[in-house]
Amino acid sequence: MSERQGGNISMHGSAASHEALIRDQFSRQAELFARSPELHGDAQIRLLVEAARPRPGDAALDVACGPGTVVAAFAARVRLAAGLDATEAMLEQARALARERGLSNVEWQAGDVYRLPFADAAFDIVSCRFAIHHFQDPAAAVAEMARVCRPGGRIVLCDGVASSDPAKAAAFNAMERHRDPSTAEFRTLRFLAGLFTGAGLPPPEVVPFQVAYERERMIAQSFPVDDDRGRLRQMIDGLIAGDAMDVGSVAGGITFIYPAAVLAATRP
Repeated sequence: MSERQGGNISMHGSAASHEALIRDQFSRQAELFARSPELHGDAQIRLLVEAARPRPGDAALDVACGPGTVVAAFAARVRLAAGLDATEAMLEQARALARERGLSNVEWQAGDVYRLPFADAAFDIVSCRFAIHHFQDPAAAVAEMARVCRPGGRIVLCDGVASSDPAKAAAFNAMERHRDPSTAEFRTLRFLAGLFTGAGLPPPEVVPFQVAYERERMIAQSFPVDDDRGRLRQMIDGLIAGDAMDVGSVAGGITFIYPAAVLAATRP
């Protein structure tokens, strides 16, 4: 699961290689991903927007904004909505969405999640949706989000959640890294909550939810290692058999369900 978002990574060592994976994945995914109802449906987006408690005079920033759906949702509720992403193909999708909806209070910025190109306390709301699992150093990214958020503003994260069982989490992450090589790691809910306190923020409010994919649709839209979709199917079936994820049957095949959560806190 990726909201292509793909945040930029510092250009040294393995980080540079990971950045290249992100750019490759989300340049290829951009058009299909922008139309994904599993991640970009109104009900899914609304969970994050409501957690941010937007006000008409606010300025909002969505970090690793992908195709701009979160920014567009905020634009209807705030004075200014900005989006930052590392991948130009995703920003092109975001600009197209803004034109389609006639939005005039949005801004788009290419940039690095670890060095946000904004002044301290520049925004009332800073969000990041389905991107943390692509970050090799999520604590550094959240610290930057806190830096550009004003005191009294809201920090909101949303991402998939790994099992607290280490073996199940490892199996899930192995599948995801095969499905999308730009994945760093899906983390536990405890880890995600700890990103807030580690950045000097209060413990977050948590709203759990689920993201459901029809298995074959997800496989068809993925760009796995060596383009090996057969191996991806086997890995998903292994997760199902091992009860590593919640699954159910629907017409046409297996529904693969990602546990996810929105976490939000007010900056002191």
